[in-house]
Amino acid sequence: MANPKVSIGIDIGGTFTDVVAIDDNGRLHIAKVPSTRSDPSAAVRTVLNKLLPEWKIDPADVVRFAHGTTVATNAVLERKGARLGLLTTDGFTDVIEIGRQNRTQIYDLILKPETPVFLAPGARRRGVVEAIGLAGEVVTPLDQASLAKSVDELVAEGVEAIAICFLFSFVNGAHERQAAEYIKQRHPHLIVSISSEVDSTFREYERTVVTAFDAYVKAGLDRYLASMESDLQSAGIPATLQIMQSRGGVCSARVARQRPIRLFLSGPAAGVVGARESGQSVQQQNLITVDIGGTSSDIALIANGELVIRPEGLLDGFKIRVPMVDVNSIGSGGGSIAWIDAGGGLRVGPQSAGSEPGPACYGHGGADATVTDASVVLGLLNPGYFAGGTMQLDPALARKAVEERVARPLGLTLEQAALGIHRVVNVQMAEGIRLVSISRGIDPRSFTLVAFGGAGALHATALARELDINAIVVPRYPGVLCASGLLSAMIEHEASTAFLHKLDVADPKAVEAVCEKLSAECAGRMREEGVDASRVTTSYCADICYVGQAYHIEVPLDLTDPGTMIQKAYEAFIALHDKIRGHSTRSPARFVNLRVVQRAANRATAPISMSATGARKDASKGTRKILLHGADAYVDAAIYDRDGLAPGQVIRGPAIIEQTDTTTLVEPGWLATVADNEVLLLTREQPA
Repeated sequence: MANPKVSIGIDIGGTFTDVVAIDDNGRLHIAKVPSTRSDPSAAVRTVLNKLLPEWKIDPADVVRFAHGTTVATNAVLERKGARLGLLTTDGFTDVIEIGRQNRTQIYDLILKPETPVFLAPGARRRGVVEAIGLAGEVVTPLDQASLAKSVDELVAEGVEAIAICFLFSFVNGAHERQAAEYIKQRHPHLIVSISSEVDSTFREYERTVVTAFDAYVKAGLDRYLASMESDLQSAGIPATLQIMQSRGGVCSARVARQRPIRLFLSGPAAGVVGARESGQSVQQQNLITVDIGGTSSDIALIANGELVIRPEGLLDGFKIRVPMVDVNSIGSGGGSIAWIDAGGGLRVGPQSAGSEPGPACYGHGGADATVTDASVVLGLLNPGYFAGGTMQLDPALARKAVEERVARPLGLTLEQAALGIHRVVNVQMAEGIRLVSISRGIDPRSFTLVAFGGAGALHATALARELDINAIVVPRYPGVLCASGLLSAMIEHEASTAFLHKLDVADPKAVEAVCEKLSAECAGRMREEGVDASRVTTSYCADICYVGQAYHIEVPLDLTDPGTMIQKAYEAFIALHDKIRGHSTRSPARFVNLRVVQRAANRATAPISMSATGARKDASKGTRKILLHGADAYVDAAIYDRDGLAPGQVIRGPAIIEQTDTTTLVEPGWLATVADNEVLLLTREQPA
């Protein structure tokens, strides 16, 4: 009998690399491997060379291999991208430096650049004599001598990649394509990105920035993906490498190489996809997701079961026009370092001990007090069962770090210092949740909190208390939810283009024609993925704003009825404008961009079952003394092994539920109920 087919998801985080492997029979294997900052793919090789044999998985049976990567993000954060040159229309070389002249810090004595000038300083920017008009007409033909001179000067500056952004190329990209072809013929070693392919929409600054970032990270990402594909091939895995995109869908590594800009913040997107699935499994559609890892916390909102997709993201303080799952990341995690500021106040993060050396309790040389060290002092973590017992924590080192770095300088007891660290980090994370809810007019009390990541379930009830949330979902394997979310994600491709027409004079046939062109572009990428057209679903939308308005709103387009399509879009825009902006009028509006998104379900996997962990264990593990917020002394908490919990079982706090990938804290006043699919649903205990 043939072996069951296996799907593997791997997400590389700042501290741990999470792995999920599931076969057709629902048998599951999970693991957390320390990440290697110097070589992220080393952790993947550990999975291939060590874990697969341990799990008795034949590499030839692996039919899906999905990966969430931070390589593109880290290249920007660490300034390790390619040495970049920028070609623009002559006279517009400073667009990337001028930006929109918006400033977030206007009173600082020393102002820092708020545009990504580091990508291409003035010495590596050149203009080319050419001009395309607003209607796409050639005003000034591309001057070959000007192009050759500019390219040669950039090569002399030692550039490794060139980004090209000419005016109105989103209407007619002929000049950009000609320039790119010249560079490829004359200097084939150079990486080239052109704005008409990367971001074919209007606004020259935003288009220049996203194109420059694309070229900046392309070479490094290409090497990384090539190395990983080589590792898979060497291991005998036949599956195509799939990469999570920032929108929440996956694509093949081959397609990802063409548009690396779409991979920013792909790991957090996978977590939100997995959180949605966990919430919906217990009939919860309105969710606030919080992924607390070792370095950061990623927070997102899901309304009526739909991911919130924002048209642009923020990376290292720079706005990048790439559609992505709306995730708010803050520097608060298990490895966040507690420190004393100049005013004598306790601060936590954003600096993190990461995985190297890690918190003091790891025993790897770290001396700073971290949130994890405070958790050990409070008794919330089992030193002998951290990461399923694969790591032994040293309580003495945790106490020493908290005592020396926090308690003694502030004149506190050890316990007060540990509680203070937790209190500060919980308030910071609660504030992050308010940013995605209350600041947008959404009441978090009507939402359910989905807590995941290595430390999410440990802080969940504290966050719910801060926000007056009454229900919490803890997925079956919350510590590796980003990895399992990769296996839930659909294959997805998106294409967009500018369409600058007032609604009252726009031709429905012209809208249809553009949408058909964009749909064909997405369909081509689906064919590259080997996806049958019968599996593909297509959605259409438009960015619309009032005439004279600077910012637009995405609304759906109904192409099934061309006669009413534009009027329906206008009515939808008015309704959304009122909901998002708090007001609306029936003033004239205009199209800005048209967009097509195609999705196809991946190969289905069986539901996760407990057969992965063998026979059900005895759930009770005795009691342990723990110290909680608002308590005067340590209390006895019942300790449970999650692998032994049966559906329908109810646990009353104070209690701690331990498992391989995380620890769940059930505070007094909370009940934890095991759902039929073994998801934990925590609810406030109703007073008698």
